[in-house]
Amino acid sequence: MTVKNTGATAATGWSAGWTFTAGQTLTNAWNGTATQTGTAVTVRNAGYNGALAAGASTTFGFLGSVAGANNPVPSPVTCALS
Repeated sequence: MTVKNTGATAATGWSAGWTFTAGQTLTNAWNGTATQTGTAVTVRNAGYNGALAAGASTTFGFLGSVAGANNPVPSPVTCALS
């Protein structure tokens, strides 16, 4: 996933979040620190990619698992800069 600072000032950190809707489980993430509480997933910047100048972007990725064949797309991702 790509996180982009579309603002006019630099950011010192970022986070992205979404909700799984069919029992999916986050199993691994890279270029960010991921947590899952129930169905809610939050990924925060790693120590080396939090600073984003205006217009700059970074990426992170994750792997997940699901039991059964039902694997819908998670709810829309929301992002925040700090």
